[in-house]
Amino acid sequence: MKHIKIYDKLPMCAIDIRKTVFVDEQGFLYDIDDTDSIASHIVMFDGERAIATCRVFKKQEPDVYMMGRLAVLKEYRGQGLGTEVLSAAERHAHALGGSYLCMHAQYQARGFYAACGYSEYGEIEYEQDAPHIWMAKKLT
Repeated sequence: MKHIKIYDKLPMCAIDIRKTVFVDEQGFLYDIDDTDSIASHIVMFDGERAIATCRVFKKQEPDVYMMGRLAVLKEYRGQGLGTEVLSAAERHAHALGGSYLCMHAQYQARGFYAACGYSEYGEIEYEQDAPHIWMAKKLT
């Protein structure tokens, strides 16, 4: 049975998912950063196994939160779990007083986020040689 837990500190299970997806599969050199210490970490489990994660943290602007590091293990992709984790992030940000959720999305994933109601803004920027675009959604 799939369920979601929210942590106020980065759990090892989220580190493992992010390392598998971002470092091992996508070739990023690192994934953990100082933002992890101020973020909430959302983890989806299938029974006892952690299978998807993301993080949410407050931006400097009033009522704006940021979502990042959304990752789903390869064998669980295509089942709508990324959408479920993103929805949990939106609910969490809204419960914390957020009116907007934004992200610096991998350019290749912009269609997924657009289908979830996010709009692009700004210019394409590069993180570790990978193109990213800013996206945002008003939370209701």
